[in-house]
Amino acid sequence: MGGAVEIIQTNAKPRLDDRPLAKRIGLLILATDHTTEVDFQRIVASERIGVYVSRIPYANPTTPENLLKMQPVLTQGASLILPGEALDVVMYSCTSASVVIGDEKIESAIRQAKPGVAVVTPTAAAVKGLKAVGARRISILTPYTVETSRPMAQYFAGLGFQIDRFTCLGLDDDREMARIASDELVSAAVAATAPQSDALFVSCTAVRAAQVAARIEPEIGKPMVSSNLATAWACLRLCGETAARPELGTLMTKPYPEG
Repeated sequence: MGGAVEIIQTNAKPRLDDRPLAKRIGLLILATDHTTEVDFQRIVASERIGVYVSRIPYANPTTPENLLKMQPVLTQGASLILPGEALDVVMYSCTSASVVIGDEKIESAIRQAKPGVAVVTPTAAAVKGLKAVGARRISILTPYTVETSRPMAQYFAGLGFQIDRFTCLGLDDDREMARIASDELVSAAVAATAPQSDALFVSCTAVRAAQVAARIEPEIGKPMVSSNLATAWACLRLCGETAARPELGTLMTKPYPEG
């Protein structure tokens, strides 16, 4: 006991795979986010797809001014996701900030760190998701205040959607948004859906709407697209995953639109 242990180093180097996993998805999320990682581990991560996370500074309350403050740190945040290695997709996980900063500016900032990568934002993914389920007339539910909701209404209206009903819950702290009880969320979704709408969009990556899509859709009688459901769907499709998963909601049965 206590004697020296001989350590043998082999001469043969082990064979290395090109990657530990076939596909790499980078998540760029808020320091305060409770929900995105959980949803992506549940919906997206697999033996084929790895999900890698970088968090960036964010301070409540959720106002357009505070959301804009994230723009200068997007490139640095993206650079910290597997530095020096290529990713298949980078997803920036803030819906309201995507509206006020702009999808194109976010894409440009991320590609400064990860050239050529596919970039997903909740807003752009939601638009593709709503089109995939055939929605032109929509209802929208957000957890935000009126001030933060107004740019979102303008975003979707500006892209040609008819908004039949827009409801907001008046919260300004994303940590509280993440704690909205499931039953409350289902009830709010039902109340927020206009009968003439083709689909409901539930905004905010903090909100746990993707976890209750299977409960909401039968209640409203039409598809529900949420921020995290849309981004998870987009990331899966961009990684070549085409399997229909109806238990996760209508959107997860649809192909990704071209263009």
